[in-house]
Amino acid sequence: MSQRNQALRNYLAENPRMMGVAFAILLALTQAGNTAAAHGGGISGP
Repeated sequence: MSQRNQALRNYLAENPRMMGVAFAILLALTQAGNTAAAHGGGISGP
């Protein structure tokens, strides 16, 4: 696991623009999760 973390750190150090891309994707996924949770409120049984 440590080697994987180190590889990711090295990659992001060499490609700093990808850190912004990763942040944007994480932000979009967070918003999508909140939206899905808000709209899935009242599910009735069979």
